[in-house]
Amino acid sequence: MILTHSQKTRFKDEGYLKIPGAVPKVMIDRVLHGINHSLGEEGMNKENLPTLRAQSYCKEIREHEAVTSLLNDSPVFSAGEELIGVGNLKKAPSGQIALRFPRPLGVDPPPPNGHLDGFGSGLNGSAKGSYRRGFTALAVILLNDLEGPNCGNFTVWPKTHTFFEDHFKQLGAEVLENGMPLVDLPEPPVQITGKAGDAVITHHQLVHGSTERIATHSLCSNLPIASHRK
Repeated sequence: MILTHSQKTRFKDEGYLKIPGAVPKVMIDRVLHGINHSLGEEGMNKENLPTLRAQSYCKEIREHEAVTSLLNDSPVFSAGEELIGVGNLKKAPSGQIALRFPRPLGVDPPPPNGHLDGFGSGLNGSAKGSYRRGFTALAVILLNDLEGPNCGNFTVWPKTHTFFEDHFKQLGAEVLENGMPLVDLPEPPVQITGKAGDAVITHHQLVHGSTERIATHSLCSNLPIASHRK
């Protein structure tokens, strides 16, 4: 995939880039098959839900080729190379299956809450209070249509990648040991809408999150775009 100068500039300025129709339908359908089989046969224990939300649902298929191919064998990979540099990417070994289920009937969803990846919560596989940067960018693949807001949308806070660059230059990266900085962000959140197969690539330092769904559920797969080769 060849990105335009305008697309590259948008990524540089905003910290994210949406690419419509980046992943073929046949690849999306294959992953949905795996997710539906997992939910129907493996199921979920209620006591595990906090960990599943923080890490991934359908853990037994996270490393399946059907999941990793959404990045590794689709135009999303070459788009990542366009942004980061040819030869600077590694194949993703696994993906996060991020399901967002609806709130109870009659309960309004809260405002979206953003974060930077790498902070340990005790539920996400890293110790609480720790920080680790493991990738250069994040690729999010929509697995179903999101036609409006508050549908479990992947959500970004534009320009926060450069905002935090300045923040850390002034205060030092050690402030990350205290968790997510409590600061006023430069732009309001943007809830990503689109069609199944659309992709979003974000800078690793862009604040992001998701909305809670008010009806049915939404599906997406998050895959790390690995750090630069040394």
